[in-house]
Amino acid sequence: MFTYRYSGWDGSQDLLQLDHEDLMAELSDYLLAQGDVQSALRMMMQKGSRNNPMLGLQELLQRLRNKRQKTLDQYDMSSMVDDIRRELDEVLKTEREGINSRVEEAQQRAQRAGGEEPSPDREGGVPQDLDPEAAQRLADFLKHLAEQKLEFLDNLPENMGNQLTALSDYDFLEPEAKRQFDELMEKLREQVSKSMFDQMQQGLDQMGPQQTDSLSDMLHDLNDLLKEKLGGQDTSQGFQDFLQKWQEQLGSNPPSSLEEMLEGLRQRMQQMNNVMESLSSHQRSELENLLDNMMGDMNLRQEMAELAQSLSELMPQDRGQRHPFRGEENLDMVQAMKLMEQLGQMEDLEKALRRAQYGEGVDNIDPEKLRDLLGEEEAQSLEALKSIAKELEQAGYIRRDGDRLELTARGMRKIGQKALRDIFDRLREDRFGNHQTERRGPGTERLDEGKQYEYGDPFYLDLQRTLLNAVERGGPGVPVTLEPKDFEVFRTEHQTESSTVLMLDLSWSMARRGSFYAAKKVILALHNLIHTQFPRDNIYIVGFSTYARELKPDQLPYITWDQAEPYTNMQQGLMISQKLLSRHKLGTKQILMISDGEPTAHIERGQIFLGYPPSPRTITETLREVRRCTREGIVINVFMLDKSYYLKEFVDQLTKINRGRAFYTSPETLGQYVMVDYLTGKRRRIA
Repeated sequence: MFTYRYSGWDGSQDLLQLDHEDLMAELSDYLLAQGDVQSALRMMMQKGSRNNPMLGLQELLQRLRNKRQKTLDQYDMSSMVDDIRRELDEVLKTEREGINSRVEEAQQRAQRAGGEEPSPDREGGVPQDLDPEAAQRLADFLKHLAEQKLEFLDNLPENMGNQLTALSDYDFLEPEAKRQFDELMEKLREQVSKSMFDQMQQGLDQMGPQQTDSLSDMLHDLNDLLKEKLGGQDTSQGFQDFLQKWQEQLGSNPPSSLEEMLEGLRQRMQQMNNVMESLSSHQRSELENLLDNMMGDMNLRQEMAELAQSLSELMPQDRGQRHPFRGEENLDMVQAMKLMEQLGQMEDLEKALRRAQYGEGVDNIDPEKLRDLLGEEEAQSLEALKSIAKELEQAGYIRRDGDRLELTARGMRKIGQKALRDIFDRLREDRFGNHQTERRGPGTERLDEGKQYEYGDPFYLDLQRTLLNAVERGGPGVPVTLEPKDFEVFRTEHQTESSTVLMLDLSWSMARRGSFYAAKKVILALHNLIHTQFPRDNIYIVGFSTYARELKPDQLPYITWDQAEPYTNMQQGLMISQKLLSRHKLGTKQILMISDGEPTAHIERGQIFLGYPPSPRTITETLREVRRCTREGIVINVFMLDKSYYLKEFVDQLTKINRGRAFYTSPETLGQYVMVDYLTGKRRRIA
């Protein structure tokens, strides 16, 4: 009985516990398809793990893209400019309403001064007693002043930045409008400083004249340093003096080098460029003018211009990137810059993930960045991806030879076992095939079940059953008398000694039609089966495309198709197979040929002849080699992965000559046909 306890995740639990057996089993599939360990590992990193909770690079990349799209769908970048415009319009509205209200009250006061009872002033103060003439002069003055104020407001520049500059020198008549404008300017100064100078944030938390003058002086010193750097001078000591002088403004975590500080400033300028590109042309113009005027208001314009020029010479910037925001959530300038920083990190991480997919590896991907942008599961998956090779190496499945990874003997056995298990799983599901062998080898194997002895049976005596039969017949007592009918023996079966050549088509069409992976798995499975269950059997592998060649067992996991060889030379494959089988005089000799096409190449008098469609000469020479194999007692069983008319005609001629079998199958069922045929041919009960 199992007991499970659940608790909240606190960051200390290991979400990923990799299983070496499962990892190697999954790597086996990729290795069969890719042909080398590095490519298989790279494919596994891309796909992740089915049996281990490990996300692959493809899934990480998709999640990152989804997060980016969700961010774009959440925020409205234009709201940054629209909100400033709205607040400025509110200031102007308050000022206009205040002006009109004061003029109207003055006119009313003048009218009441002619004999009506006085009333409290606008601010709710004590009633003021004015003679009619003075009240009228006051009303006329206010009317004239109001006309000047309203004319000024009516003639403000259209651009928002210029409006703010003009209003900075304007004498507000309405105190509430003045308060709103001062708050807006203070907020804009703070946003500009935090947006552009995040490295100097500690000394700029409260922006006032003293702080802006200090910032201007600091930028002046920084520009002097950059002039020295551009002039080729050593700036290491100058930067240390700079840090010492401005340590209060730079905060508790100052940049460690001038290059680091410049990179931070470059990134901020790049982010601002991205903000600009993500706005409409009108909004971009307004924001640029606003920033320019704010820099002028803060005495920073000249220093910032020099800094931007120096940075462009030292660290060229990319053109701003447009981000298609389509959300509704509002942003201010600081939030917009933070958002651009986050989107820039997403872009950098996406590039790193893509490079990892193309073979650069995962070591250059920062797990902390992944954790910040996506979460803990994704970060732990990345750590697991980085450790796959190390885990398999420690488990003894792969080893490192310089910069190259290769399978160990244990790893090769594991791949063969996995291929064999996959095929037998399908056999247990489908249960088809019953191909009996017509030849018997000399070996026998005892079974656990018994039978009454008959003349000619191998004498594997079941002594217990034999004595029990005698006692039951003659009763208890000694001596025990045995008669012929008391004898029982163990049943036996003949086990053929087989020598087999697997001929595998390596031509390009096998890969193009998706057949090569299945054929390779069959070869690995059959090789593993024979060496573990039938060690007295012999197995060879011959690959053929334009030319044929013998393949060694340690090459099996790495076999791949011949990409530049579209031709199929069965004739040379049969010649090599016949030579290999001639080493064995006893037992069954057979060729299992897996192909998807008719012969299109042959060797004649030492020369290669190629032709597609197959030439009659190639067909003739191939069938001549089939006859030689038949005379040597070699059975040829053909597993064809295509059913074209010309192929069927060729296979019919081959089977008529050799009396072997032909199977027209598919990549999905190939392993079942080959395995069932081989196994049922190995055993046949005889007693």
